[in-house]
Amino acid sequence: MEMLPRIGRATVDVLTVLLDSPEPRWGLELITMTGRPSGTVYPLLDRLEKAGWVESRWDDDAERRGPRRRCYTLTPDGAEAARDVVRQARSRHVRRSFGPARGAEATG
Repeated sequence: MEMLPRIGRATVDVLTVLLDSPEPRWGLELITMTGRPSGTVYPLLDRLEKAGWVESRWDDDAERRGPRRRCYTLTPDGAEAARDVVRQARSRHVRRSFGPARGAEATG
């Protein structure tokens, strides 16, 4: 599994949805759930798959009408890495939200 060269907010959003999902998610579903555009989500899923974080397969549901769906799940190593990434992102968000105000001097 490769480390990702850059992990932005969109990556964190997609990883969060995949971590919280007990079943595979397809691309359009990830787009809807994250609020990110397809031009962000699909290239991101491709990078995650090439890095070994995500695996995909075609949905074989013959009962469902419409085009086939590509379903995505985290690999075991990808899930472990995703948990670390999401935890770090939440920690940064909390520090930004509740940390000292910019320009505040330390008291001691």
